[in-house]
Amino acid sequence: MSHTAHTPHKAAFIALTALAPISWGSTYYVTTEFLPPDRPLFTGLMRALPAGLLLLALTRKLPTGAWWGKAAVLGALNIGAFFPLLFLAAYRLPGGVAAVVGSVGPLFVVGLAALLLGDRPTVRALVTAVAAAFGVSLVVLKAGAALDLVGVVAGLLSALSMSAGVVLTKRWGRPEGVGALAATGWQLTAGGLVILPIAFLVEGAPPALDGTNLAGYAYLAFGNTAISYVLWFRGIERLSASSVTILGPLSPVTAAIIGWAALGQALGPVQLLGMVIALGATVAGQLNPRRPKTPAEEETRAEAVQAQGGAVRAEAEAPRGQAEAPRAEAPVEKEASEAPR
Repeated sequence: MSHTAHTPHKAAFIALTALAPISWGSTYYVTTEFLPPDRPLFTGLMRALPAGLLLLALTRKLPTGAWWGKAAVLGALNIGAFFPLLFLAAYRLPGGVAAVVGSVGPLFVVGLAALLLGDRPTVRALVTAVAAAFGVSLVVLKAGAALDLVGVVAGLLSALSMSAGVVLTKRWGRPEGVGALAATGWQLTAGGLVILPIAFLVEGAPPALDGTNLAGYAYLAFGNTAISYVLWFRGIERLSASSVTILGPLSPVTAAIIGWAALGQALGPVQLLGMVIALGATVAGQLNPRRPKTPAEEETRAEAVQAQGGAVRAEAEAPRGQAEAPRAEAPVEKEASEAPR
């Protein structure tokens, strides 16, 4: 079940969907200030699995039929593969480089949407995607940032994984009678179950947690993940795939603002310019472009023009007597007009 929002409701859906990447922009601050260090996979697990199980408990609805497989695929792409690859990139690359690599997601979506949804790439979508990535690079890149091949590949694969998840979520929608909470719970639970064995094999047993850690994980699981992903997947249903993913740059921009406000990190003219470019691209990506006509629509329009032209020619070639017929009634109308009032 998939819908596309129309004005005036589109603006409301955009605003609600934008809350998801804005929330995700707080992840870096919460991770560094509230969580135990060097446990990225455990953090990914604690974000996904508790949130998914909570939504399943609230909705009490499980997939049926083919949706067991679809939920597993979507959960793996949006959560299970995305989180570990994202954290691997973050550990192998400087934060700014990882953010820039991840910001190519809208370009992946443009290509995948053309293949899987039949959406023709538009100049607007390509330009806004490139501009957004450029703006993010100005915000987060530092001079002399080093590149690591494994980190770059992991970052690109994480962006590709989530982009594929977005497009397939748009293509498949959700079953009739299943709400957004239940469908999100399926994906988060499936993704968490993918991460679970990887986290224990790579990082071992869970670390000891104190009150601060528990508060941080609670925020990530319920506010940063459960609520945010419900809004995100709901936005994918109501908006185009490219419109949703171009909201992604709001995450690194939010992270930079939080770093400035809470951690005392500097924001210079270059970073501010990057924010303006990224936000401008995000806004431009939400404007309603003129949709290219499909071949069927072009054929229908051509037939209508041809039919209209034939009608005009037929009228022009009508017998002269028929064209002059109304004039014969003119005297009658004149006599009527001269009658006493």
